[in-house]
Amino acid sequence: MHQHMFLYLDPLNMSLRLSTVTPLCRSLDKVASPRLVAFSFTRNYSVANLTCQQSPTRALNLHKTKFSRQPFQDSCTRPKVTTTRNTVQMQQPYSTQPSKVGGEPIIHDIFESNTGTWQYIVADPSTLKAIIIDPVLDYDASTQTINTHSADALISLTKKNNYMVDMILETHVHADHITAASYLQNRLAKDQGLKPRIGIGKRIGQVQERFAQRYGVPPEEYQDVYDILFYDDEIFKIGDLSVKAIHLPGHTPDHLGYKIGDNVFCGDSLFHVDIGTARCDFPGGSANNLYNSGRKLLELGEHVKIWTGHDYPPAEREKPVPWVSVRDHKQKNAHIKDGITEQDFVALRTERDAKLAAPRLLHQSLQMNIRAGRLPKTTDERFRMLHLPLKLNGVEW
Repeated sequence: MHQHMFLYLDPLNMSLRLSTVTPLCRSLDKVASPRLVAFSFTRNYSVANLTCQQSPTRALNLHKTKFSRQPFQDSCTRPKVTTTRNTVQMQQPYSTQPSKVGGEPIIHDIFESNTGTWQYIVADPSTLKAIIIDPVLDYDASTQTINTHSADALISLTKKNNYMVDMILETHVHADHITAASYLQNRLAKDQGLKPRIGIGKRIGQVQERFAQRYGVPPEEYQDVYDILFYDDEIFKIGDLSVKAIHLPGHTPDHLGYKIGDNVFCGDSLFHVDIGTARCDFPGGSANNLYNSGRKLLELGEHVKIWTGHDYPPAEREKPVPWVSVRDHKQKNAHIKDGITEQDFVALRTERDAKLAAPRLLHQSLQMNIRAGRLPKTTDERFRMLHLPLKLNGVEW
């Protein structure tokens, strides 16, 4: 097995890291070259119910330096049967919240339970034009395997409802899951005859440069991968619906929310009221900024729905919840409800962030997401590589 190693200074915690790259296998209905390779970075976060699709799925599995095919029984997951850290099981791959009031969208909320991510398909009921927000590409860190079950479920839903997907929108560069934006763009271009554009906030460049330097990603692999860069408060159309891009910094500096009618898709800013808010300890993050972003959302009408990017239900709440009204956030949000000052929030958020471990898919996600989900270029040996920094804990030899 090929491995490559290098040392670098980690700007997240200013520690010296040793980095390696190792190969990865890919799960596809049809196994084809080039081989997809990366690395494994795992910690105890969740236990997955691993099942197999009813149609036979096969994958390339690495054994020393030789490749062999074998049934992929233990590594593929079905979107509707997975288990999060709180043993939340979704009985359906998605649920639908339709609204046909004038100026209001049809909203489909789809929960990816392995990463606790809410994905959304938002459609104009009059034209059936649609957008997809924050789609997930499945990644199994124990086998270094990428598959597309969650993304394919989104495609099936758009086909079932005869939607034409115009755009795929990211709220920010995620550090906890890999985006399926590029995969969906390519699949939908073939399936519907129209290539959806991938959109994100205009500040993405600074984030791309920061992490490209950290992981050694060449400029040609991340520059111009996004088709649209939204300005603050920019308004654009999906069919007859108006969408407003809202800058919501704090979790990351590039973070956007998307307001459509009386709905805001806020990404990783506000979570469910019993959780509070997103972490702010990533490079460029700011608890002060997140407080102001949260209060900006709570200044909207009390009936407005805030659709969150993640949910991690506590033991007393069995199921993930996609949205909470502004009214409920103002009355109940554990971190930012009315009466909590900016000083109080910053102290609370800073103390909490200091105790949080790094996201389990941090390195894989950042390297793929600054590319908008495009695969790394192949090496001379026809591998695709990502880099994994190792913590030495002061031990040298």
